[in-house]
Amino acid sequence: MRLSDFDYELPPELIAQHPASRRDASRLLTLERATGAVGESTVAAIAGEFRPGDLLVLNDTRVIPARLKGHKESGGAVEVFLVRRVPGDGEVWSCLIKASKSPGPGTRIILPAGVTATVVAREAGEWQVRFEGSDDFMGWLEGAGSMPLPPYIKRAPEGEDLERYQTVFAREKGAVAAPTAGLHFTPEILAEIRGRGVEIAPLTLHVGLGTFMPVRVEDLSQHTMHRELYRIPHETAEAIRRTREAGGRVVALGTTSMRALEHAASTGELEAGEREADIFILPGYRFRVVDALITNFHLPKSTLFMLVCAFAGKEFMLEAYREAVRRRFRFFSYGDAMFIG
Repeated sequence: MRLSDFDYELPPELIAQHPASRRDASRLLTLERATGAVGESTVAAIAGEFRPGDLLVLNDTRVIPARLKGHKESGGAVEVFLVRRVPGDGEVWSCLIKASKSPGPGTRIILPAGVTATVVAREAGEWQVRFEGSDDFMGWLEGAGSMPLPPYIKRAPEGEDLERYQTVFAREKGAVAAPTAGLHFTPEILAEIRGRGVEIAPLTLHVGLGTFMPVRVEDLSQHTMHRELYRIPHETAEAIRRTREAGGRVVALGTTSMRALEHAASTGELEAGEREADIFILPGYRFRVVDALITNFHLPKSTLFMLVCAFAGKEFMLEAYREAVRRRFRFFSYGDAMFIG
């Protein structure tokens, strides 16, 4: 399979630079895989897409303000971007570092409020950095860091991003990018969905920088997929089992939820617990868990666009994207949404 098979034309002005006026004010493209029907609705009316007995699985990861500005002891400016926490004692993180001169092991970086960062080592293009000087690192980070917006949003982070680049159900801190399909949902929408006889269950997948990394090979069999840490609670696995036994649909809110669920079932039965997802879903993949998907629009040639092509069919999805362009839908993280049934 070729990378160029998953390209489409997108006018730059359709890339949303700001969120809609309200979370539920976005438009919704509806696709029915069985019939090929394409319709249009609004996120505010999305509860109408659900049936009694369905299960909605959402990703409760919380985006951390991962971008930090500081300076070396010599005075040179440094920007540190947290990628993922390294398991073990203390606050050691894999980071990206931007500086006029590449830092070596032992380099100390002075950060706000008396916190220092010491470069420990460099591995696979990332720096291992130890942070010291705060008893509550995550609390300190909330005040010292800024929200890491995607590279296609061509502006600096603003105050609204602290709220709007975070889902209303975000709980577990650790993501450096939002599970963007969930950004549309409000407490009222979730209550309306529950009111239709739909169960809602969480999982956690900490979205990493890999979600923005371009595929650099034309032959997709040569692509190495990035890894993301996820956890599926036992209660969620049981809810999925009950739903499937009763004939209901498992609806994934976002591609991150879908990747976690499909990876957890890759050896057969879906397993609860914590592991790393490195699943690369292409057309021809047999979905084991998910029956319907709510998602935003994805970048051309991205692994997430390949995933939705696998779920709905490549030609159907390419035509749906062309139709979305014709209708002037807004694309990517702050853009409109799609319900694929």
